[in-house]
Amino acid sequence: MQDKVHCAHILVKTEQEAKAVVERLNKGEKFPNAAKEISICPSGKRGGDLGTFSRGKMVKEFEVCAFALQKGQTSAPVKTKFGCHIIKRL
Repeated sequence: MQDKVHCAHILVKTEQEAKAVVERLNKGEKFPNAAKEISICPSGKRGGDLGTFSRGKMVKEFEVCAFALQKGQTSAPVKTKFGCHIIKRL
């Protein structure tokens, strides 16, 4: 079991917005570019990069998804109390 993961994310307010982001990514838009343009999280300025984190550092729904992703994989929208995230394992 891995102890740490390196992830980036794009945070938006609604699931509808998140689905639109996933569509853009599926059409080939680069994750960091989309994060800089769309994300409401301050990490957006860094292309969504959250750095490396260990278990227990993120809200449960986010953590479960982040640790389940394979390197290079992008998640479906994940709802948390902060909004809706699209997570990419780096």
